[in-house]
Amino acid sequence: MKCPFCGQFETQVIDSRVSDDKDSIRRRRRCLLCDKRFTTYEKVELLFPFVIKKNGSRCDYDVNKIRRSMLVALRKRSVKHSDLEKSIFNIEKTILSTGLRDIATDYIGELVMRELKTLDKVAYVRFVSVYKSFKNIDEFIYLIKEVG
Repeated sequence: MKCPFCGQFETQVIDSRVSDDKDSIRRRRRCLLCDKRFTTYEKVELLFPFVIKKNGSRCDYDVNKIRRSMLVALRKRSVKHSDLEKSIFNIEKTILSTGLRDIATDYIGELVMRELKTLDKVAYVRFVSVYKSFKNIDEFIYLIKEVG
């Protein structure tokens, strides 16, 4: 670790502690050249794949897009916030476990549908009817019978 005071690359870790939220490690360091002390933080950085849209363009992964679409489907439904966050965590875990560099929006949509189906059947039907762009009432009726 480079000393922010003199630029020396040789430093010594004096103390390490896990943060209160358990998401990072705080390290107190001492420069071996100028003897000044400073603090560094170590945190996991997850690299999500790029998202390939239906038109072929690529964009950065954005969990807030997933959260917003699920919240729209869950509007006025009695689902706990913690259950929603757990579902979003499951979706992200699945995306990361693929190991892919690029992932299609269709795949993400399928993951969202799977999670909504377990959370709330009405929200699932709402999401699917918009996501799949139903053309007629028969498709809608078939979905409702399937969810039953």
